Amino acid sequence: MPRSGWDIHMGSVFAPSAVPRASLAPRSFAEIDGFAGDDHLEAFRVFAEQAAAILERRLPLRPARAASPALIAVFRAALAEPVSTPAVARRFFEEHFEAFAVAPTPGFVTGYYEPVVAGALAPSAQFAAPILARPSELVTLPQGAALPDRPELSAARRLPDRRLVPYPERAEIEAHLDRFQPIVWLEDPVEVFLVQVQGSARVVLPDGRQIRLVYAGRNGWPYTSIGAILIERGEIAPSEMGLAALKAWVRGHGQNPGEAGTALLHANKSYVFFAIDPHLRETDGARGGAGVSLTPLRSIAVDRTIWSYGLPFWLDGDLPWKGDEPTPFSRLMIAQDTGSAILGPARADIFFGSGATAGERSGAVRHACEFIVLLPKTPG
Repeated sequence: MPRSGWDIHMGSVFAPSAVPRASLAPRSFAEIDGFAGDDHLEAFRVFAEQAAAILERRLPLRPARAASPALIAVFRAALAEPVSTPAVARRFFEEHFEAFAVAPTPGFVTGYYEPVVAGALAPSAQFAAPILARPSELVTLPQGAALPDRPELSAARRLPDRRLVPYPERAEIEAHLDRFQPIVWLEDPVEVFLVQVQGSARVVLPDGRQIRLVYAGRNGWPYTSIGAILIERGEIAPSEMGLAALKAWVRGHGQNPGEAGTALLHANKSYVFFAIDPHLRETDGARGGAGVSLTPLRSIAVDRTIWSYGLPFWLDGDLPWKGDEPTPFSRLMIAQDTGSAILGPARADIFFGSGATAGERSGAVRHACEFIVLLPKTPG
């Protein structure tokens, strides 16, 4: 999805630079349908956990726009004030934030999840596709920085003479796997690809142990949706597109060099590297870009160049989040993650949890949705 630019229309208490490329219209909480009926205590607990991580200066996996002083003050209040009931939690949000509808209207949401896949710590006939560790020569460029004449790239390769050049794209990396350090092996390249799209995974080893993979960096090339390519080609109907259909198409068209399945995977030049996280418990959610364990149906990924981690968003739309048919989804969500395909102010990815059911539910979500951001009140 191309990055969008929006005019800035801010409330009087906000500086024009407070939210870049976002068009905002004030809303009262009384105008937000369904707001009073949400479980604000559940949302507050997620917010408070994120607040603690930012105040403790835990390193994020992917840095986002820095929290404003006003938001930092609300983080401190969340950890200082006793909030133990839904009513008190609702009052906390209404007293510390102001609501703004975000354009374009409606926005757009998708879903993502943490795959649970079989794998091994050593290669074999069954497990031959490696997950790669972050290479030492990979340099993630700071936000706003770019290589000369390559503004679309967000990372680079540092040469021995210290020069920075574009990092190899997916096809070249996979053609020279011997140059990289594998950390675990999965069944086949499409399984690796889908773990990279989700940005995390649990890997179940042959002896039953589980290891957790967390994002460690990417080669900097823009993300391309291979599902969208198949829909555009007429290979899979939009109503039939999903995780199972995508895997079946790639496997059915071959994953060896020169075969159509491999060519489709290579159409996405982006490549993600991982690390093993020894600290996440099996009961924890996947770790998001903010470095905090995600909460199903409360955590969202947002455009990190526009929004800060920890900001609450009210999402309102009809989504297939409980079953095959769309039903109302009206919830207070917390920004705790980001993604290379999540671009624009009214764009989010909803975290659905771990495993096959979460994968099925998240894969069905590609829907319009109303966005309301809660921005911290500023004195004056």
